[in-house]
Amino acid sequence: MLGATALGTARPAGAQPIPAPRKASQFFHDADMNFVYLGMLGAAYYGATDVGTALAIIDQTEDGNAASAFAALTSNGERVREMADAALAAGHRATAREAYLQASNYTFAATYFCDRMGAPDRLVPAWKRSRTALDAAFDLFDRPVERIKIPYEGGALPGYFFKVDDTGKQRPLLILTNGSDGSVLDMLILSGAAGLDRGYNCLVYDGPGQGAALWEQHLTFRPDWEKVVTPVVDFALRRREVDPQRIALQGISQGGYWVPRAVAYEHRIAAAIADPGVFDVSTSWTEHLPPQVIALLDGGQKAQFDRVMTSVSAAQATFAFRARPFGISSPFDLFTAVRAYTLAGVLDKVRCPVLITDPDGEQFWPGQSRQVYDGLQSPKALVRFTVAEGADLHCEPLAPGLRAQRIFDWLDTTLAKRSR
Repeated sequence: MLGATALGTARPAGAQPIPAPRKASQFFHDADMNFVYLGMLGAAYYGATDVGTALAIIDQTEDGNAASAFAALTSNGERVREMADAALAAGHRATAREAYLQASNYTFAATYFCDRMGAPDRLVPAWKRSRTALDAAFDLFDRPVERIKIPYEGGALPGYFFKVDDTGKQRPLLILTNGSDGSVLDMLILSGAAGLDRGYNCLVYDGPGQGAALWEQHLTFRPDWEKVVTPVVDFALRRREVDPQRIALQGISQGGYWVPRAVAYEHRIAAAIADPGVFDVSTSWTEHLPPQVIALLDGGQKAQFDRVMTSVSAAQATFAFRARPFGISSPFDLFTAVRAYTLAGVLDKVRCPVLITDPDGEQFWPGQSRQVYDGLQSPKALVRFTVAEGADLHCEPLAPGLRAQRIFDWLDTTLAKRSR
C-alpha cells in the first residue's frame, strides 16, 4: 500500500466525496501516520497484531512526530520478537508463530517513517528485521510454505508458495501482487490467509521495485508488468498443485494498475482483482502540484522543476521514499517516467473477468476504480466498500474480513464457471 507516501488529495470531477473521518479510527491528525496505523491495526483479523499492543503503540506515538512513531514501532517489534524467540526455545510453537507475525508487522510499519525523521539509513535494516521475523513465522505455519525463486530475465524473483496441504491435489491458484511499498505480510492479510482457508494455493512474489527484489537485488519498477507476470505464470504452470484453468491474479494499491495491465497481455489468467482500480498512477504524484510547477514539467524545464521539488525538506523526504523503487533520482525524470503508468489504450485488450474494489474515501486514486470499470469490455464487477461498514479508505485497512468475503465469493463463482 502507499502508506505514508501520498503526495496529494486532489479529486477529479465525478469522484465520490471523501467522507468525514470516523472518530473511532482517527488516532492522529497526521493523515499519513494515521493510515499506516490503521493498516497495522487491521492486521489483527489474521493474528498479525495484538489489539492491546497496537493501541499501546498509538499511545506512545506523538501526532505527526515520525521519530516517535519509529521508536514506538521498533521497540515493541523487538520486544515481541524476543518473546517469540523465547517461546520457540521453550517449544511453544503457536505462541512463537503469532509473536513473530506481530513483530514483523510492527517493525515493517516503522519503515514508513525513516525518511520523514531524517534517517533513511534505518529503513533497510528495519525491513530486514521484519522479513526475518516473518520467515521465522512461516517456518512455524501448520500449512506448507515454500520459499521459491521465479526465473526472471537471467535472474530470479523471490517469493513464497503457500499450499493448502501437501497432497499435490490440483487447486485454484491466487497470485498476489503487491503495491508500491507493501510487505509480504500485507499479501497474507489481503487475501493470502483467506484464500488458503477457501482451498486456494497462493503465490506471493516480490516484483521489480518490491521487497527483496528492490533491497537485495536492486531491481526497479517497470510499467509493462506483463513482463513480470508472465514468468510468474510460467513458473506456476510447472507445479502439479496448480489447476491451469483456474489461475487468478490480484493486485493491491499500485498493483491495481499492474494487474489490469498484465492481464491485457497475459491471457492465461482466468480472473483478476484490482484493489482499487488504478487507471493512471501519475495522478497521485501530480494533482497536488500548483499549475506553475506542472507547467515546468510539461515544458521540459528539468533544472527548474528539480530545484522546486527539492526546496522543501518535507517534500524531499516524501520524494525519496517514493523514488527508490523507480531507481530514478531526478524529480523531473521520475515525474516524466511515471506518466507511462497508465491503462489508456490497454483496457480493451483485457479478456478475463475483473473485480474492482471501490472504497469510500479512496485517498490516492479517487474516482479511478470507476474509470477502470468503465473502460473494461470483459466481464466485470465494481464492488463498493463503505464508511457505514467500516470498510472505507484505500485497500479497506480495517475490514480485511469483509473484503475477503466479497472478493472470494466473486472469485469462487467466477472460477467455478471454468470447471464446467
